[in-house]
Amino acid sequence: MWLPGVLVAAAAALLAGIAHAVFPALPLLTLAVTFGIVAGNLPVAHRALTGVLSPGLKLAATRFMRIGIVLLGLKLSLVDILGLGWVTIMTTVLIVLLTFVGTYWLGRTVRLPGRQPILIATGFSICGASAIGAMSGVVKAKDVDTATPIALVTLCGTLAIAVLPVLWHPLGLTDLQFGHWVGAGVHDVGQVVATAQIAGPAALAVAVVVKLTRVLLLAPIVAVIAVGERRRETRVATVTDAPVSRPPLVPLFVAGFLAAVLVRTFAPLPDAVLAGADTVQTYLLAAALFGLGAAVNLGSILRTGGRALLVGLTSWTLIATLALAAVQLP
Repeated sequence: MWLPGVLVAAAAALLAGIAHAVFPALPLLTLAVTFGIVAGNLPVAHRALTGVLSPGLKLAATRFMRIGIVLLGLKLSLVDILGLGWVTIMTTVLIVLLTFVGTYWLGRTVRLPGRQPILIATGFSICGASAIGAMSGVVKAKDVDTATPIALVTLCGTLAIAVLPVLWHPLGLTDLQFGHWVGAGVHDVGQVVATAQIAGPAALAVAVVVKLTRVLLLAPIVAVIAVGERRRETRVATVTDAPVSRPPLVPLFVAGFLAAVLVRTFAPLPDAVLAGADTVQTYLLAAALFGLGAAVNLGSILRTGGRALLVGLTSWTLIATLALAAVQLP
């Protein structure tokens, strides 16, 4: 029975929305995943979360996540992205690819277990916990493999909200350069907004467009990984003579995301429709992230997560450094 878990996830998303309204500097999605992590590590809640609530929380973490990512496409207009100019677009793409490959390589080098290397690489290079949730379904990651990357990207994204503004003026960045740096170097969309807004509306606008350019790269990267998974499943089936169970070349939610981007770009949607879709998307992702956060076992991560923490902090430093170099290009 999935209804109790879905209701709890929805209630947690609503609570995160209320907390965000009271404390606007705290991103709603970061609050949602934090609530999930806290709930998942309370002994009094453990039995319910792993028992009667488990089916609904898993449904929220998968179905709600995918629907939310489809609706996220309605935030992306190709016209806005092209307005950044080719230098900014190409450096943003390069930063994402270098961070993804570098983080994945480091994760494999230090022998992180299971699918953690690719999930950490996805979350840190593209769009935080939402990207991790999207990729985990494609690579069929176990909950234990998903939990550590989510905890790490939440921690580092929250640190970015505090650290980057402190470095703004000492680095000699203009308001627009700061917004560009935040958009290119901070993980979650909400964390980008929380960090860039202190530099004014112009910096915030640049930060959001640069960030959404990174989000757009979720589709091709997930599609490429899906192709790799198909080939891997085929090889395994050939060797073991087992039935072939291959993921689709392009996951349905990725196709939906791209379709939503095209609709946003070419269809004159009313502001009310866009605002409504944005609200629905935000709360669907909040409910999904609560479900993902509830699977995080901090005790297990603290006992075994030293290498994962090293990879996460290194990836955070890498993307922030690459983004800083990009904004200072002539």
